[in-house]
Amino acid sequence: MNVSALRALRRRLLTPKISDTLMETRGFRVKNEAGKELLETVGRMFIEGYAAAVEARHPRDAEEALERLPTRFKGFAYEGAGMGLAILDGMPFGHRRHVDQFLEGRGGDHVYMIYVGIGWAMARLPRFRWPADSTTDPLLRWLVLDGYGFHQAYFHTDKYVHGQYVDRDFPWPGSGPRAYTNRALDQGIGRAMWFVGGTDPEYVADLIDGFAEHRREDLYSGAGLAATYAGGVTEDELLMFRERSGQHAGMVAQASAFAAEARAKAGNMVPHTGLATQVFCGMEPEKAARVTQDVRPAPPIVDGAEPAFETWRRRIAAQFVHQEGVGS
Repeated sequence: MNVSALRALRRRLLTPKISDTLMETRGFRVKNEAGKELLETVGRMFIEGYAAAVEARHPRDAEEALERLPTRFKGFAYEGAGMGLAILDGMPFGHRRHVDQFLEGRGGDHVYMIYVGIGWAMARLPRFRWPADSTTDPLLRWLVLDGYGFHQAYFHTDKYVHGQYVDRDFPWPGSGPRAYTNRALDQGIGRAMWFVGGTDPEYVADLIDGFAEHRREDLYSGAGLAATYAGGVTEDELLMFRERSGQHAGMVAQASAFAAEARAKAGNMVPHTGLATQVFCGMEPEKAARVTQDVRPAPPIVDGAEPAFETWRRRIAAQFVHQEGVGS
């Protein structure tokens, strides 16, 4: 069997099934046909990115296929590619630098999404094949846990969403403030709840409000990020979600700004992201994105009792809580 055939076989064996992302398969709420089509397209683009990455001769060879995808969904494809390459890094044969090599090219502009994709991969790999936390960016490594939490809530919804399961003594990262681990996982669970709820903000808010109070801030934040990045809602629905978030509106604004920065950095800004930042942050998406960089912790990144990532999130939120209509 030649090398091309081996790569094609690897793609077929490793790539998740598109049917696994269908709303009917997952049992997710269907708000309307537009929302259903949106979320199923997100799933399909994720898998296309995954497949392109695992079949590529070299990680950066996947860029051409990814760059041809629609602007709105390109980031989800890069997230899928991040998962696929992290799976290859976790396999017992071959090198473990697929993700690093991908980030050296166009993937570097999608670093936030790729780190989330690593978390997806960890959910599918045995723990002894997980990446060492020392190999990840010390500020952004918590996004890996966001990806893990999203995966678990998306594929094990009864357990993680309806059953409100908590992964106690989660073993990653091996250093740093481990008490923050479950908060980062909750940010991913909240993001997945936007999909579980079919972009229905009232239903999503009802789900979140059913959790213990100490978990709601991170769940609302995750859902706010998804509302901004994925979309699927009207201005009135965004206003209602902001109102339902109550005292957590500042962290919803922070997450919305994160989503805007992810799109701005990758050059794939879309109108629905601007609509969300206007509602959640009180400003245009490019300006919200700049806020995240203006208060970003300067290297070297050293975590204290609170990780630098959380310090960053709170600095961002503080920029918005006094904006007109935000956090009130």
